Amino acid sequence: MVAIEAATAAAAAAEDPIRAAEAEAEAKVEVDLEGKGGEEEEAAAKRRNGFNQGRRRTGGRTRRADREDSVRRTVYVSDIDQQVTEQKLAEVFSNCGQVVDCRICGDPHSVLRFAFIEFADDAGARAALTLGGTMLGYYPVRVLPSKTAILPVNPKFLPRTEDEKEMVSRTVYCTNIDKKVTEEEVKIFFQQLCGKVSRLRLLGDYVHSTCIAFVEFAQAESAILALNYSGMVLGTLPIRVSPSKTPVRPRSPRVMSN
Repeated sequence: MVAIEAATAAAAAAEDPIRAAEAEAEAKVEVDLEGKGGEEEEAAAKRRNGFNQGRRRTGGRTRRADREDSVRRTVYVSDIDQQVTEQKLAEVFSNCGQVVDCRICGDPHSVLRFAFIEFADDAGARAALTLGGTMLGYYPVRVLPSKTAILPVNPKFLPRTEDEKEMVSRTVYCTNIDKKVTEEEVKIFFQQLCGKVSRLRLLGDYVHSTCIAFVEFAQAESAILALNYSGMVLGTLPIRVSPSKTPVRPRSPRVMSN
């Protein structure tokens, strides 16, 4: 009984880290319940299980609160001139408050680029809304409250070699993907419109209502072409396409324990 439940917990951990704690807690409830002192062990296991569930709920609330706070501190800027860099954009908006992150997305050769700017506090984001209509380059920008937070880039995922930098030039980052859309459908969508897809990673979880994807093309020209399809509907939602800052690395092989 113990071996079976332990194996179940290990398998769940290997397959899905989100379920790992749940599987472990469930296993503890059933271990040794039929042995000596089964009733006492069952009560203790239920207490542990209840504690773990409460801790998971608390952790989930904390992450959700952090994400909502980040959204309140972020503005969405559109109609950005192709000559405007992230550094320049951050400098302009720093007059409203401390800028902690700035991300320009979209085709670098198009005036239809957009950006997300996150401030250190809500006041900075509110002040930034007054910059709507400001001329940056040849076009007045539009500034609106953002509906999403800026996803941080983990430094360990950034390109480390020249080969990986070349891979990044062939890769786009897609957001707002309908959860009903499969990885194969994303591949077909981009392959028919832009060119051969050499690698693709579709990612989603139980927290966010949409998925994201990293699409690596065989040719850099295909990645540039893909940027033009930002706003096109895939499934039931308009996707957002921007240059990727990270390469799509092969999945690491899983090591199964005996």
